[in-house]
Amino acid sequence: MDDAQSLSILALDVGTSSTRALLFDAHGNAVPDMVSQHTYQLTTSPQGEVSVDADYLVDVVAQTIDEVLQKAGQKASSIHAVAIDTFWHSLLGVDEHNHPLTSVITWEDTRAFDVARELRKEFDEKAVHDRVGVRFHASYWPAKLRWLAQNQSQVFQQVKQWISFGEYLHRKLLGKSVCSLSMASATGMLTTKTMQWDTELMKALDVRREQFPDIGDAGDALKGLQGDYATRWPALRDVPWYPAIGDGASACIGTSCITTQNWSLTMGTSSAIRVVIDPAQISAAPLGLWLYFIDAKRAIMGGAMSEGGNLLAWLTDSFNLPALQDAEPKVADLKPDNHGLTILPFISGERSIGWHAEARMTISGLSIHTTPEEVLRAGMEALAYRLSVIHGQLSQALNMQASDHRLMASGGALFHSPLLRQIIADTTDTAIYPSREQEASARGAALLVLESMGIIPDLARLQPHVTDPTQPDHQTGDIYRRAVARQEALYQRLLADS
Repeated sequence: MDDAQSLSILALDVGTSSTRALLFDAHGNAVPDMVSQHTYQLTTSPQGEVSVDADYLVDVVAQTIDEVLQKAGQKASSIHAVAIDTFWHSLLGVDEHNHPLTSVITWEDTRAFDVARELRKEFDEKAVHDRVGVRFHASYWPAKLRWLAQNQSQVFQQVKQWISFGEYLHRKLLGKSVCSLSMASATGMLTTKTMQWDTELMKALDVRREQFPDIGDAGDALKGLQGDYATRWPALRDVPWYPAIGDGASACIGTSCITTQNWSLTMGTSSAIRVVIDPAQISAAPLGLWLYFIDAKRAIMGGAMSEGGNLLAWLTDSFNLPALQDAEPKVADLKPDNHGLTILPFISGERSIGWHAEARMTISGLSIHTTPEEVLRAGMEALAYRLSVIHGQLSQALNMQASDHRLMASGGALFHSPLLRQIIADTTDTAIYPSREQEASARGAALLVLESMGIIPDLARLQPHVTDPTQPDHQTGDIYRRAVARQEALYQRLLADS
């Protein structure tokens, strides 16, 4: 393309609590001031519901597009494509006219935890995990579909097709959609070897192949805004819109974690450690971890927690502490693991390693002398301990030592807390390199589009943009690793047999 250096990519980043629209240039750099962000409210309940109305979320995304195009003015004509990443694991049922019959059920929804237990008894779970890359859990489609069949049977029977929010957004805007391999692989319904929907699970869940979307790759773009959207956004009417990919996959790309030397450590609302691998490199992930795809040539192995910044926000609010940035100096003055507390941080249920969606937060060791600062410190340490278990399983699966790789950190909780970075570095005994990319997921989606368009030949050649690393303190790490064992003992007493 003759005008490659002047083109831009509009990237849409649909997160769990907010959505953003940003412009990136041909090198994958964010265009200054070309960003819009809107938060949105999720529907929650004591029973574990965490969902959002599909059309409401489409409207929020559309607002961010409106605002970025308004800021861009005449420069909007430089937009040559639209990229999108969305939260993984969402499920939405639509009728034959693509009207929603359910809300968008998010990864945080735990209503199906009993069903996940049923499925574990009904199937050889390890065989299913080795085939589709994930265990049975309330986050994934098998448990959600069985729960809907049991609890909303009339709606279940009316659904023409089951899709994720990314596909629904494209159907609203373009009248059609492609389910990317990235999104399909994180449903728990895709056979990773054949890259097709799993026939055994479909049969057991009483769903048909035609109720699942066709699968494409990251480069299978669509064109042609329809209806009012074509009039509303003339600059985007005829440009290619690329399929949605999972936000975790795009975060890896956005922080240049594309080789086994650079592992992605993210902590926003939730937390995860991910490693990009060649799909042919490993036949199956360990049972506590998962295997997803970015595209046909890149897989991701890792583990995710439902806790991260949400836990720290809850602790600061519940214990009447100032904002984390203001509370951190006092918390940092406390000695490592000197509070007598052991915490299982499962405020939103457990995913990796044990996949107990029904698990809830436990604080052991509270006394009349315990201070709010000590509870916050113990909460930070508890997050690090669970991440260290994920890190250990990944290291073992890939036969790698701490010196063989580095953790590239992204996400608001890690950006704003040097103490948290230090605790994780000490516990995992691995250097942490904070990424300079403040919008890692959006950037990753834009980079994948630039690669698909041939503007950037090979993303693996990109060098990470990082700040000074947080190096592990080995002596402090010994203290934390003893605390990891103590946390594991509490875990085994409360959850091992559940």
